Amino acid sequence: MFPAENLRDWVGYDVVDPDGKTIGSLEAVYVDTITDEPSFLTVKVGFIGKHRLAFAPAVGATVAPKFIRVRFPKDLVKNSPSIDTDGELLAADEPKLFAHFGLDYGSGVERRLARR
Repeated sequence: MFPAENLRDWVGYDVVDPDGKTIGSLEAVYVDTITDEPSFLTVKVGFIGKHRLAFAPAVGATVAPKFIRVRFPKDLVKNSPSIDTDGELLAADEPKLFAHFGLDYGSGVERRLARR
C-alpha cells in the first residue's frame, strides 16, 4: 500500500474500508477549491438499476494494485450524503458532508468542493 498521488488514475477501481470490505467503485474525485488537493471520492454504491454516488474522504487514502483503501468504515461511507449517478453536489450540502465525517468545513462562504 502506498499514498495515492493522483486518485483520478484509479477511477473504476474498488474502494475498500480499513477492514478490507468493498464499498463500491471509484467514480470521481472532488478537490478542495482552496488547496486544489483531493478532498472527497465519489463511490458508486447500490444495486443494478439503483446506483448512487456516496462520498468518502480522500484524506489518508492509500492505493494497492487493484483497490483504494479509505480510512472510514463501509457503513459510514454508505450512509454519507449522496447524489444520483448523474447528479452534482450542491454547495449548500457541502457542510453536511464534512460534518458527517467529523471534518472541519471552515467558515468561508465560497464553495469548497469541485469535481475533477
